Amino acid sequence: MSKPENKQPVTQPVDDDEPDDWDKRIFSTGCADEQLKMNDCYFEKRDWRACKKEMEAFRECWKRHGNDQRTQAKDSTS
Repeated sequence: MSKPENKQPVTQPVDDDEPDDWDKRIFSTGCADEQLKMNDCYFEKRDWRACKKEMEAFRECWKRHGNDQRTQAKDSTS
């Protein structure tokens, strides 16, 4: 005789398209596209040094939208 299998119920992941708090905060900066490109670059290359172009585009967008003043960010290159 075989033992009965103890199967766990399969749950489907919830796929909601509603932005969460993190998404809302990123979208409010005006630099969501640049942030996504920067993160995608890092995910692909696993080295921030290889993503300087994307990081600079994000930094310029951040300043252009006044986020450096809003968040009291310090520019480490100055």
